[in-house]
Amino acid sequence: MPTRVVRTRGARISDLARLALAWAASTVALIITGALLPGFSAASWWSYAAVAAAAGLVGLVLRPVLVEISARVGWVAVLLTALVGQALIMYVAIRLVPGIESTPLTALAATWVSAVVGTLISWATTAGTDDGLITSLAGRARRQETVTDPEVDGVLFVQLDGVPFPVLQWAVQSGGVPHLRRWLASGDYQFREWTPQLPCTTPASQMGILHGTVDGIPAFRWYDRELQRVLVANRPADARVIEERHSTGQGLLCDDGVSISNLFTGDAPRSFLTMSRVEVRRGSTQTRRAFAWFFATPNGFMRSFTRTVGEIFKERWQARRQIKRDLNPRVRRDWTFALLRAVTNGLLRDLNTALVAEELRRGTKCIYVDYVDYDEIAHHAGMFRPESLAALDGLDRTLGALAELAGSAPRRYRLVVLSDHGQSQGTPFADRYDQALGDLCAELMQEQVQNVDASVEGLGRADSIAGDVASGGLSGKLAGRADEVLTKAQETPAPGDAAEDPVVVLGSGNLGLVYLRGDRRLNLRALEHRWPALVPGLAGHPGVGFVAGIDDDGAAWAIGSGGRVNITSGAVEGTDPLAGFGPHAARVLQLALMHPEAPDLYVNSSVDPVTGDVAAFEGLVGSHGGLGGWQDRALLMGPADLMAGLPERIEGAGELHQVLVAMLESCGQRTTTASRG
Repeated sequence: MPTRVVRTRGARISDLARLALAWAASTVALIITGALLPGFSAASWWSYAAVAAAAGLVGLVLRPVLVEISARVGWVAVLLTALVGQALIMYVAIRLVPGIESTPLTALAATWVSAVVGTLISWATTAGTDDGLITSLAGRARRQETVTDPEVDGVLFVQLDGVPFPVLQWAVQSGGVPHLRRWLASGDYQFREWTPQLPCTTPASQMGILHGTVDGIPAFRWYDRELQRVLVANRPADARVIEERHSTGQGLLCDDGVSISNLFTGDAPRSFLTMSRVEVRRGSTQTRRAFAWFFATPNGFMRSFTRTVGEIFKERWQARRQIKRDLNPRVRRDWTFALLRAVTNGLLRDLNTALVAEELRRGTKCIYVDYVDYDEIAHHAGMFRPESLAALDGLDRTLGALAELAGSAPRRYRLVVLSDHGQSQGTPFADRYDQALGDLCAELMQEQVQNVDASVEGLGRADSIAGDVASGGLSGKLAGRADEVLTKAQETPAPGDAAEDPVVVLGSGNLGLVYLRGDRRLNLRALEHRWPALVPGLAGHPGVGFVAGIDDDGAAWAIGSGGRVNITSGAVEGTDPLAGFGPHAARVLQLALMHPEAPDLYVNSSVDPVTGDVAAFEGLVGSHGGLGGWQDRALLMGPADLMAGLPERIEGAGELHQVLVAMLESCGQRTTTASRG
């Protein structure tokens, strides 16, 4: 996407060629359907061709009406449109063409059979690429809206969730991501590494990127002393609380921006599938409209359905293959993950692309969208496993599709690709040592402990779809019920009455957090006085790299099995426990410890000096949250002119926010809003 694509006569000829191919494919699909389906027949193949043409014309008239009705009624109507909308179009076309024998029931069956056949033809003729999706979305994109300032460049920020810089660099060098490789090789684009803060999590990084601050977010989930309960960043009600505490109204997307599939809005005037807004106004007409437009196309519903089912079976086969080949590290990959993977890597990817295509058509100045495909799979499979790299290749195809769709937009768009953090891997702590971190703390403290370590990222993403597509009435109640189920799944109470347990231990990747319930933070001396075995027992455990807290004077300390370091002064007693975690470890750890929301103790797993393996305090192979491995090696890629003059080192999402704001200003945006200082 180095330059804007100007539509010419050649492009219009290409459109006509695509239309002719689609007509031919539909005709062939109907002929095959007639051969397979009793009760559906034609006098000649010309009649099938006429029905295919008539269905296209009828669809032009009827489909927008069905889409608009279903978008306003709710997601149940969207599904009905997907199931019977095309059948209605097909039946009207059949009635208009003489020589076709059919009933309403056989028309419905014929629609499904021809959709299956059409999907197979499309897959075969496009070599399994996303050309069919692009063609479908491009047809609507050409009906672009007029903007008052076409001279201002738009910016499309695409977040490739959890992709480490070294992994993408290797993929580019190996030729695994052809679009990215071509853009970089041309010199039009440049990419580089940036260093996330501690914690290396999506909530902290997205808050920093979108709102300019990482203060007050100590992990993916934490015990909030003010509310005296656990906050989980991908729970809609909690995400809303977190954003309200940090928003200044001057976020990255405040100037005619839109947030798609994120945790927070970046102060965008509009947002879709964004966690912090799901609870504010349950249901988005535009999200349902995008769903309906895609599903109401002849092969749209079948495309997503077959991809979703295929993803489930592929996941089950790959999980069994890991066991058969005895690949390590690995975790148990159950049916729940298979379903979540199908949602995030099938339905959600297509929906995100459809929503972005609509915003490109509208000429929205600034778009920020998060694709979670790689992150979700790498959590359960590992960073370099074939299924993870296949997800990366799929993201590359999506970037190519977005670049092509941007060529039809009413303004030129600049593409900026980034990740919010990297990824590390290793055998989970509980699997390696037969004891969860919460159980270890309970043993050392001789206390009842609430242990919160269930992996909930994927559940939250499914929750955002359920919430944003829902409306009032039946669909709203069903989505509300789904939200309740997901919320319960995110709460992992310990045996007994967990709400009364005096200590809360949470896992966030390979970063653990230990809190004493209440409204005040304990320092190291208070912890030692109350539980003298806790800090030495944790620091001496082979699966722990260091524990960190503050002393009476507010100075930050990191303590390991062979020594300790006063991070504030730099004084080392014995062996520096941060020596194996990189030169930035002391800086980012001190910043994290200085926040009042920080836990009484941070616990970071050990890191293998040879393999780089960490030990997540959740049941994950690939993880992020603390220090060690590639989790704090994120990527940034953009047009060469926008990448020129960047700081030599970008450390923390707050600094990255300033870089992205400067890019917007270079494109002529934010002229009416004050950027953060």
